[in-house]
Amino acid sequence: MPLKVLILGANGFIGSSLTHAILKQKDWEVYGMDVGDHKLGNCLGNPRFKFVEGDVMISREWIEYHIKKCDAVLPLVAIANPAQYVKDPLRVFELDFESNLEVVRQCAKYKKRIIFPSTSEVYGMCPDGQLDESTSPMVYGPIEKQRWIYACSKQLLDRVIYAYGVRDGVDYTLFRPFNWIGPKLDNVFEPKEGSSRLFTQFISNVIFRKPIQLVDGGKQCRSFTFIDDGIDALLRIIENKNGRASRQIFNIGNPNNEVSVARLARLIIAAFRDYPDYREHAKAARVVVVPSGQYFGKYYQDIQKRVPAIGAIRRQLNWKPKVDLKTAIKLTLDYHLAHKDYELE
Repeated sequence: MPLKVLILGANGFIGSSLTHAILKQKDWEVYGMDVGDHKLGNCLGNPRFKFVEGDVMISREWIEYHIKKCDAVLPLVAIANPAQYVKDPLRVFELDFESNLEVVRQCAKYKKRIIFPSTSEVYGMCPDGQLDESTSPMVYGPIEKQRWIYACSKQLLDRVIYAYGVRDGVDYTLFRPFNWIGPKLDNVFEPKEGSSRLFTQFISNVIFRKPIQLVDGGKQCRSFTFIDDGIDALLRIIENKNGRASRQIFNIGNPNNEVSVARLARLIIAAFRDYPDYREHAKAARVVVVPSGQYFGKYYQDIQKRVPAIGAIRRQLNWKPKVDLKTAIKLTLDYHLAHKDYELE
């Protein structure tokens, strides 16, 4: 029997990419919910995809019915934009923690496998050179630094799911994406500052000939992971051959793609030069340094380094990332600027 997979947040960056990949590569059935469907494209016409437009905080009966019906549940709905952690921390808590807690409890009630999106941010300001799922401490700032409400919400759900696994035998996998990037991450044609995450905000700034703002000089380092690599890992987790993903915590990232934010800005500007319509934009691009307090507000605190250890997922699922950073930037710009058809390999 084909697997039945429930994806809450099917129209999001990860959700839409995963839905596309499942329908193309597997014989599984997918049931999806989101507040819109503009990223789902021709998935909507596939007979193995059943989609309903709805809000996870309202459509609780539909969700419970489909949790009972499906084999694997992926609650991907979350606010994952640092600007929002600072501006509306209670909204982040209500959506990211409270609405997902109900889903987790129902998975426990009906003995369903839950594949939960944790986050690289759960490690906080951990000083480890590589962040390890089993050994790295999770270090957060003072309560007034409200940006940590996202990481705290995710970490507490990690602990709740783990506890259900220990007490009730719930089957789960916690996965921690490390700065996944690629087509459909955000709308790069939205000119408003802070409307996108860092990677797509820089692309948008070049498009609209606005200065790229490097918060505190852009010395912070991140490890960027192309969406195709992340989706490949998720397909292996959902398939769960020989139960090797069960009750596991996996970082999913590319330690070879570690780069400072300042260097990322330079790489993006350089990549624009390959697109004739945007060469002048690249020539005109400039970077400016802004204090984090000015850009995000006084409730912000940053993470200087975030490199994943990926030994666990290599050992258990034989997964490793393949796409280097320059290729990831090019594929993203191809999608948004050259308007080529983007297909998962």
